[in-house]
Amino acid sequence: MRHNVLTTRTVEEAKGPARLCDGMGLYLQISRYGSKAWVFRYDFAGRTREMGLGSVHTVPLKLARELAREQREHLLRGDDPIELRAAKIDKARALSSERITFKEAVEEFFAVHAPTWKNAKHRQQWLTTIKDYAYRTLGSRPVSAITGAVITETLAPIWMTKTVTARRVKGRIERVCQWVKDGKPLPQQVTKNVNHHAAVAVDELPAFMAELRERKSVAARALEFLILTAARTGEVLGARWDEIDLKEATWTIPGERMKRGRQHIVPLSEYAMAILKSLPRQGDHIFVSTRDGQPIGHTAMRDVLRDMRGHGDTVHGFRSSFTDWAGDRTNHPHEVIEFALAHGIPDATKAAYRRYTALAKRRALMESWAQFCEPPATGATVTTLRRA
Repeated sequence: MRHNVLTTRTVEEAKGPARLCDGMGLYLQISRYGSKAWVFRYDFAGRTREMGLGSVHTVPLKLARELAREQREHLLRGDDPIELRAAKIDKARALSSERITFKEAVEEFFAVHAPTWKNAKHRQQWLTTIKDYAYRTLGSRPVSAITGAVITETLAPIWMTKTVTARRVKGRIERVCQWVKDGKPLPQQVTKNVNHHAAVAVDELPAFMAELRERKSVAARALEFLILTAARTGEVLGARWDEIDLKEATWTIPGERMKRGRQHIVPLSEYAMAILKSLPRQGDHIFVSTRDGQPIGHTAMRDVLRDMRGHGDTVHGFRSSFTDWAGDRTNHPHEVIEFALAHGIPDATKAAYRRYTALAKRRALMESWAQFCEPPATGATVTTLRRA
């Protein structure tokens, strides 16, 4: 095969549209508008690929031949030149992300995500709390250097005096750092049902949970557990002790009690586990009346909610509250949120695979939800219920 066919003069005078071969896979591509660029054409793993080597304005003929020779060496070693270049670019991008300062990362994260947050107060508080409690210590540090110990040191001064704020700032710091490590993905929007059940506003949930915790009834504990697990009323009312794995902190709901007829595994947060440990065992069911030893009725949780909020909100509406929080205020993937709600995934094969692989991710999601729902009052405890 002839090579080094082209000359500097040929390159300068060539008109397009045309493709001129210099040999050994190197081509000069000329567009109909006269722009000229180098292309390396090669076969790899049974298919033909073309790799751009740059414009003739920045890459002269001699350099283009040298670049083409380097790609042929990669091929001799069994490597795909395009994939090698992509890996090199990815590595450089990763190094660049690691060098980004926390302040720069926060500003980028806020610019991308804030427009998706509907609550103006939340947008303001999100940025203000990070500026007030994190910038002084972390602002100029590279994200790659921010570890759990560094975050703990940063928030130690307010951890006991402003517990709720400190926990929220901790979650926001961790979320920004993880966002950078994940390659700065675009925010995921959760598709919401058209017909929502009336729900408690997301910003009101911590205060609502504080008031709910003060109520000593089993129905109040059931409602608390329902909120923390994003479960449906029937699933909670039928919950049995043999469905709980205390060691693995999971609740396995059998298919016959699920809306779609499929078994659903719920990872339980520390908050949810504390509720279970506070309850006495009175038979097979978890939420049993202390008066007659029978499972609480279908209206029990509704009655607690109505006593607290009137007739405006519904028990099922807490699933909408969870959806709003997860979709608007977190960076958890859409499919993980959908699995947490036990919604169906169209592709049955993917659903079967992800149902198990997403458990760890769902556990992180539910723990974040529990931390958000944590009552603002410090020193609160879950009351242990005893049979009268």
